[in-house]
Amino acid sequence: MRYLPNLKVAAAVAGAMLLAACGGEEQSELRQELAAMTKDLRGKVEPLPQVKSFEPVPYKGESMVDPFVPGRIVVTQAGTAGGGGGGVQPDLNRPKEPLEAFPMESIQMVGTLSQNKEMFALVKAGASLFRVKKGNYMGPNFGVITGIDEGQISVKEVVQDSGGDWVERSTSLQMPGGK
Repeated sequence: MRYLPNLKVAAAVAGAMLLAACGGEEQSELRQELAAMTKDLRGKVEPLPQVKSFEPVPYKGESMVDPFVPGRIVVTQAGTAGGGGGGVQPDLNRPKEPLEAFPMESIQMVGTLSQNKEMFALVKAGASLFRVKKGNYMGPNFGVITGIDEGQISVKEVVQDSGGDWVERSTSLQMPGGK
């Protein structure tokens, strides 16, 4: 038990000698060499670009109609006596034709036929092929066929606008291949 305090003192003296050995002349030479190598190395920061002065532009749209105010829509609806009246109305009571179950984008014109001076078109919807003529209906928007020629089918659809009125819209179904 007597040797334990002496052992602690001996270990402390040995540790101090090791630390003193590391801090000798070799470290000072290393520090001088490192200082000589890094004396020319300085970070170069580019100067900040000159800030351009901002010139405000006056707003001149106060007298124009604000697109976010529903004032024009209200005036237009009041002029049509409450909306929904309109001159064009689809016939909601007629029986639906098979092509009215398909969106216009999924119906494809594949050809034409002529029989007894009447022009027919062949259209593909889903996996089925249909023969249509002027006056047939197609698409979900009450589209009636108004004309058929070699390269396209002309269709007049009846849709509701934002005010609830029924309006006519013309579209066509083109034959693929640019014919």
